[in-house]
Amino acid sequence: MPHDVTMPQLGMAQDAGKIVSWLKAPGDAVVKGDLLFEVETDKATMEVEAQASGFLTCVVADAGDDVPVGAVIARISNSAEEEKPAPAGDARPADDLPEGHSVTMPQLGMAQDSGVLVSWQKAPGDAVAAGDMLFEVETDKSTMEVEAGRDGYLAATLAEAGEEVPVGEPVAIISAEAPANPVARSVASAPPAPTARPEAEAEPEPDTRPEPAKPAQRASGGRILASPKARRLALEQGLDLAKLVEAGHPQPYHVRDLETLRALPAATPASEVATATTRMLTAEIGTDGLAAFADWAAEAHGLTDADALLAGLAGASLSPPCIVAVERFGQARHFAVPAGRALSAVGETEDAPDLILRDLRGTAIRSLAVGAEASPVLTLMTGGTGLSVTLECGPAQLDAQTAITLLSDFAGRVEQPLRHLL
Repeated sequence: MPHDVTMPQLGMAQDAGKIVSWLKAPGDAVVKGDLLFEVETDKATMEVEAQASGFLTCVVADAGDDVPVGAVIARISNSAEEEKPAPAGDARPADDLPEGHSVTMPQLGMAQDSGVLVSWQKAPGDAVAAGDMLFEVETDKSTMEVEAGRDGYLAATLAEAGEEVPVGEPVAIISAEAPANPVARSVASAPPAPTARPEAEAEPEPDTRPEPAKPAQRASGGRILASPKARRLALEQGLDLAKLVEAGHPQPYHVRDLETLRALPAATPASEVATATTRMLTAEIGTDGLAAFADWAAEAHGLTDADALLAGLAGASLSPPCIVAVERFGQARHFAVPAGRALSAVGETEDAPDLILRDLRGTAIRSLAVGAEASPVLTLMTGGTGLSVTLECGPAQLDAQTAITLLSDFAGRVEQPLRHLL
C-alpha cells in the first residue's frame, strides 16, 4: 500500500519546515530507514528517514520550499510509475473561522499519524500566554501537555476532548485581539476540506489512506496502539491487548477499553500455544562494538549509563518513540526512547515496555528458546568471537517483515554503534 511522506514536526512550536535537499530522486527505490530528505526548522537541521519501502514518487515540494507540518510532500509507492500527488498546502480548513495563528496537532514521533485530544486547559475566549498549557494530547506512546506557543486569545477550539486528530490538522486558533464570538466545535462538525481533484478527471484517484484496523491487524510498524496508562494497567492485571485487536475493536486503546477486554471469552492459555505461535530469529555479530562505544560515550559526552545506551540503540530499531526495558542479572529498568538519535535524551520511566532487551553477556548462556512474552524480547549473548542476538515474539506483536527489520537493525547497531549517530 502506498505511504504518504509528510513534513514532520521536530519541535512543539514548529508550524513548517524548509526542505534543504532531497537525498533520493523521483523513481528511486527506497528501503525503510533510508535517508529521504533533509529538513530545516528555526531550531535544527535533520535528515528524515523513509518510513516504508518502495519507490519515491509524487514529489510536490522542492529544495528551498517551506512546507506546513503534516502536509504531504511525496509518496512511497509500490512501483516507480508517477501517481497523482496530493498538494503540499496548508491543512487549515477553508471555512469562516476567526483570524489568527493556527495551532496544529503536534507530531511527537516520526511514525505518529494522529493524536487524541485528552482535555483543554483553556476555554474559548480566554487570554493565553505563549508558555501557557493549552491542551493535553495522547499518542500511542505518551501523554503530553502542549503550550500555546504565543500570546493572545483562544479564539477557536476545533476539536473536543476524546477526539482523534491527524498530525498537522488545526485544533485551535489564537488571535491577537479578544474574539467577539469565540468558536468551539468538534472535528466531526467541521466542514469538509475542499477537494483538489479536477472535475474533468475521468478516473477516480485510488484511495491510499490506511484501512481501519481489522482482526489481527497491527498499526505503526506492527505494534498495538494503546495509551501508556492502558499498557501499564494491562501488564499489571495480566491482560493481553492483542485480544482486542483479534476481536476487531478499533485502536488506539485506552483505560476504558480494558473493561471490554475483561469481558472477552477466555482463550487457550498462552503456555499451550507458545511453541506454535512464537517467532524466533537469531543474528550472529562478528564484532562487539558496545564496549568501545560505551567508553567513547562516557569520555566524550558523559553518558555513563550502559543500560540507557542499550535502550537507545534497541529503541532506534523499533521506530521510536517507544519504551524499552533492559533486563540484566534479574533487574529490569524501563527507558523512554524519543524520536531522533540523541542518546542523551533517553530517560527512565515506569511505563510498560514495547520491547524487552535481555543482556546475558557475561553469563554462560549461549542459546535459548523461552517463548513469546507480553512484549517482543531481544536477547544479547556472547557467541563465538563476537555476539549473538535472538528475537522472540508472537505474531500478534510483530509481523514477519517487521521482526526481520528490527533484528537486522539492532544487530547492525550493536556491531557498529556509531552509525546510530550518523
